[in-house]
This record gives sequence, C-alpha cells and structure tokens, in this order.
Amino acid sequence: MKLDLFDKKADYIGITGSVLCIIHCMAAPVMVMTTGFLRTDATLRIGFLGLDYVFIAINIAAVYFATRHHTSAAIRATLWGFLTLFATSLLLEAVSSLFEYTAYFASAGLVITHLINLRQHRVAHAG
Repeated sequence: MKLDLFDKKADYIGITGSVLCIIHCMAAPVMVMTTGFLRTDATLRIGFLGLDYVFIAINIAAVYFATRHHTSAAIRATLWGFLTLFATSLLLEAVSSLFEYTAYFASAGLVITHLINLRQHRVAHAG
C-alpha cells in the first residue's frame, strides 16, 4: 500500500527534486565562492557539492515509480531519456561547463515531462 502512495506522488517528488536541483546547482557556485567557511572546510564543501548524487537518486526513484503503471510509452521513454541525460551530465560536470548547462536542460525536461504525466493521469481518471 505504501508503494501505491509513492506511485501517486512520484511525479510530484520528481518535480520537487528537479527544481531543488536547479536551485542547488545555481546557488552552489555562488556560495562556494562567496563564503569563506565553505572554501576553507573541504569536507563541508565536498558534502555540499555531493548533493548531486542525492538528486540523482531522488529522480531515479521518482521516474521509476512514475513509469511503473499507466504511463504512455512516449512519456516513459522521455522521462528515462531526460533522467539518463541528467545523471550523465551531473556526473561529467567537472569535465566541461557544457555538462552543467545540459544538466539544467535535462532537469527542466524532467519537470515538464512529469507535469505532462500528471495531466495525462488526471484526464484518464476524470473520463
């Protein structure tokens, strides 16, 4: 029964995780550069920047549960595609700044696709 509740809330969790990731990715560089405390304490800095892995895990769970049942093949493929692009971009972010922008794009794509999935579920259950 708890999994059914998570199935119903997976899109909301995915949207929240993606939006928080965008905020984190925009705020982290500013905070690291402007806060002397984060610049001097390497452990805290690595922990703060390590939130990327938390966002990847949240989005994996959200996409998994959002696509388990009653989702069209197009929405399923789009969610998994954006998730793959999102995770890959976050993991390769240190290689090139291009990956940072790709992660923003993929995160926005996840939000939009989760919203479309929510709308389709409402339309299907209303009719």
